[in-house]
Amino acid sequence: MFRQVKRKTAGRRNFEEKAISSKIQYNLPKLFSSRLSFYDLPPTEEITLEEFEKWAIDRLKILIEIESCIARSKTPADMESAIRPLLLKYMPLSPSGAAAEHVIIQERMKDYYSHFILRLVFCRSEELRRKFIKNETILFRIRYNIMQPKEQKEFIELNLYKLPWSYISREERTELFEKLFAASGHILKQQYSSDGETPFTNDQVRQMMSTRENFIKLPFEKITQLVSSRSVYLHKGYGYLPTSLQLNLLAAEFQENLNQILIRTFQAIPRLEEDDRLLPLLNSLSQNFASFQYETDVNSELASDINAVTITSKQIMSHYPLCATHLQRNLSINSHLKYTGRQQLGIFLKGIGLNVDEALKFWAQQFTKNGNMSQETFNKEYKYNIRHQYGLEGARINYRPWDCATILNKPKPRAKEFHGCPYRDFTEAQLKQTFEDKGIKNIEDINLIMDNVQKQQYTIACTRVFELTHQKELLAQSKAGQPAQMEHINHPNLYFDRSRQLERATQKKEEEGVGTTQ
Repeated sequence: MFRQVKRKTAGRRNFEEKAISSKIQYNLPKLFSSRLSFYDLPPTEEITLEEFEKWAIDRLKILIEIESCIARSKTPADMESAIRPLLLKYMPLSPSGAAAEHVIIQERMKDYYSHFILRLVFCRSEELRRKFIKNETILFRIRYNIMQPKEQKEFIELNLYKLPWSYISREERTELFEKLFAASGHILKQQYSSDGETPFTNDQVRQMMSTRENFIKLPFEKITQLVSSRSVYLHKGYGYLPTSLQLNLLAAEFQENLNQILIRTFQAIPRLEEDDRLLPLLNSLSQNFASFQYETDVNSELASDINAVTITSKQIMSHYPLCATHLQRNLSINSHLKYTGRQQLGIFLKGIGLNVDEALKFWAQQFTKNGNMSQETFNKEYKYNIRHQYGLEGARINYRPWDCATILNKPKPRAKEFHGCPYRDFTEAQLKQTFEDKGIKNIEDINLIMDNVQKQQYTIACTRVFELTHQKELLAQSKAGQPAQMEHINHPNLYFDRSRQLERATQKKEEEGVGTTQ
């Protein structure tokens, strides 16, 4: 998959792109013949170290979101709604014929390689293996559901060599239809009804079964769980399973294979110890499972009204996460913040679009408004620090806003300090009062958030608060047929940007409604 000897260095060409690209496009159709895979054949083509890192991180972002959805007790349907947009963004997989062949091969190659790269990351301990298997299995389920029935059938037929399955003929299905309906109809009725607002009738279930369901025949010992729940028809030692129930078996097969492979991968890991290019990267990926930075490039549309005056307005502060709100309020009360608090709030404001000139106005106004500090003293003691945040002084580093992992790694605030994460640093009484002030009054919702706090799942608690305080906007987005924004909050600026985007979308819809009425 990667070279052990050659290294990519400046001035030396190590990768013959054209030759590799040609080989990928035309010599690997069998490996990538389906957009779903059991990943049972290791890849052998070379990739660059840049691809190695980027592909792994893109896949890891999706697995992080799955982990967060599980922690927030999302239903399978909600989880699928949250993951689909991320799949399109980070790891699209086009159906065969929907794009150029080289595009399809490149997409499937990224999916395939990223899975194997993360095997190297997550094979290192039992806990990491368990987490990886759980999240990858859920990803497998989601991708299977995304595929069309024809693709699902082709995938199963492609893997029949490892699955003891065979599809029954149309004639056999017609002959056994009543018995198949009697055995599996009640389960399918529950599945069909869960997708709509009104339950399906028996006649509707019959119609759906006759047009939508294919049946497979396999030894009953492979489906003992379904046999015990009386969900399948048994005949001469074989069970007959409808398409809608096949995913459970596929997922179990995928999970069992992955567990065995991860153990073998762990046994092979010592061979990588000599490669100092890969080991630091693999260690970093395994240790920073949920701390990849949000890409905080300023959105010019969202930042158009951000200035020294508006950032303290109720309209703008309503989009702040709890950490930024806490800093801003205490700055207004005390007309001062200590160094770490100034850094945390300063580059957060920079990330939402406050330019350096407006930042200087804002901090000067806040520090001098109570008369305890003159403008001259501010310029002498604090102006340099603010310009330094914007990369205009000193080493001229363009500092990025702190993500949640960085904030949590800073020392806890002491007396008269207000930096840090309130979910970690506030008392239980303070947090509950804060939730009530934000309009979260349901005891069950508050208890779920506090449960996350007690487990030190601070970013999940913050994500829950976002969803509860933006229920109306998220519901409107869902009703409008737009992909719901439900991803995990791991950055204060992500919280702000998502909140403003929801507000803008709601305003746009209202304006369109008024225009239509007129």
